[in-house]
Amino acid sequence: MKLEYVQYKKADATAHVILTRPERTNALNGQMLSEIMQAMDAAEADAEVRVIVVSGAGTAFSSGFDLKEQMERRPTGVTQWRPLLQKDFDVVMRFWRSPKPTIASVRGACLAGAFELMMACDITIASETAFFGEPELKFGAGIVVMLLPWLTGPKVAKEIILTGEDKILCDRAYQLGLVNRIVPDAKLEETVGDTAKHIAAIDPDLVKQTKRALNKSFEMRGFTEALDAALDIDLQIEGGGSPDKIQFMEIARAQGLKAALTWRDSRFPRRSQ
Repeated sequence: MKLEYVQYKKADATAHVILTRPERTNALNGQMLSEIMQAMDAAEADAEVRVIVVSGAGTAFSSGFDLKEQMERRPTGVTQWRPLLQKDFDVVMRFWRSPKPTIASVRGACLAGAFELMMACDITIASETAFFGEPELKFGAGIVVMLLPWLTGPKVAKEIILTGEDKILCDRAYQLGLVNRIVPDAKLEETVGDTAKHIAAIDPDLVKQTKRALNKSFEMRGFTEALDAALDIDLQIEGGGSPDKIQFMEIARAQGLKAALTWRDSRFPRRSQ
């Protein structure tokens, strides 16, 4: 298996899927998404693997789906956006649907599509440096995988998503039930490893069937249908092209992504805490 943007390794019955574009804050481009699927194929097919851990190389988990790639590819219309968004959706939900338990090991930035990928994992262990958020609406994009209301409830999800909150510190994420444990940065790998070993000691078929039962408790309440409907709405948003997104991308192409982010943030008043 030849991988460029993902590192795959095994240790102690655990498969490690490591996002490896640290120079781009592990932004999820099309190739990385394909490589994540390859790594998940390998982990799920390997009888020795009982737990799957996803993490990011360097100081961040991931900044989310790669805006620079969007700038270069310039997709327009529903027809061009459909396969791109479906791929984003399928990669995120692969961690939810995997028959093997999935753990997100998070330090630093975990935003947008990466935040959704983290939420799709069964367990999240975060370093005290971690921060989270869904900033998409602030630059005219929609939400690809609408998991947040299922984990926090409607009031919190609406506030985070509709304000484009992108600095949810780990303490608040823990209070909201998005994170299972917060540990010192130096202890992150050790704590994740211990948790994975603990789960790996349990009969794997029992774990598989119990995860299936847990997921079913969501699916019977319309979870799958709601996510599919939200994806279709996002397809209409991206396919139609909101004025904010068009202007953001024009500035990014002319002046660079940093200038576009500055323009985005300058439009909003400072929020009181």
